[in-house]
Amino acid sequence: MTAPIVLPIKSVRNPRDVGGYVGSDGRKIRTHCLLRTGNMSEITPADEQFLLDYGLHTIIDLRSPAECKKSPDKELDNVEHYACPLSAEDNTGGQGQNMSKEFAEYRKDQYAGFKLMCRRYHHHILNKSAQQSFHHIIELIAENDDGAILYHCSEGKDRTGLVTIIILYILGVDMEVIRQDYLYSNYMLNDYRAVRDQHFKQAGENDNFRANMRVLGSVANSYFDTSLITINENFGGLDSYITNELEIDDQMQELIREKYLEK
Repeated sequence: MTAPIVLPIKSVRNPRDVGGYVGSDGRKIRTHCLLRTGNMSEITPADEQFLLDYGLHTIIDLRSPAECKKSPDKELDNVEHYACPLSAEDNTGGQGQNMSKEFAEYRKDQYAGFKLMCRRYHHHILNKSAQQSFHHIIELIAENDDGAILYHCSEGKDRTGLVTIIILYILGVDMEVIRQDYLYSNYMLNDYRAVRDQHFKQAGENDNFRANMRVLGSVANSYFDTSLITINENFGGLDSYITNELEIDDQMQELIREKYLEK
């Protein structure tokens, strides 16, 4: 597998260029076109300038309205911004959100976080509002004619991961490569999880709670498979899901391949 292209910025989690993978007809995905990251709200001026120099033209925010209000993206000069939430709920346990019930469950059941994550992936695939957002995101990518599009959620792994699966599949990337690219978020977030775990340890949280927090800060084959199995069982496969549920027709898919695959 071609190694993922990691962007050299430090103030944004999980920053990657989706380019470089081999797609349809052996053509590679162009670089400086499709970027994926985590939360952009604390980006430094130096990292802003790097992205602008890299060609950034459009940002698509996949987070919920509550997350965007709490930690809004910084406005960058001459960069268009679109909100395409995959869920109306703030799933991050952010400031002002009462998570006491969930935290009590995390302290009791080591697998509570895992089950929650599987339910979220299942929901993102089936939810009509999420399907409309998927369509809007892919439409923006298809219509883009100038510079790089960056799409992001909170940690750049789950919602961002699902969008990337759909994009790479349309571009003809092998499914095992898509899976490995998705799982690469675990490597990218190792330090983030370690710092967070140390914080919970110092706060006196028990082993079950800390295990759940590691799960919630990770991706897994099981989440990837939950998405594919949900699609296969309900819609007869990814091709049908993309065409019929997301309403991304063959013409739009071909336009994306022409724009984002090397000639």
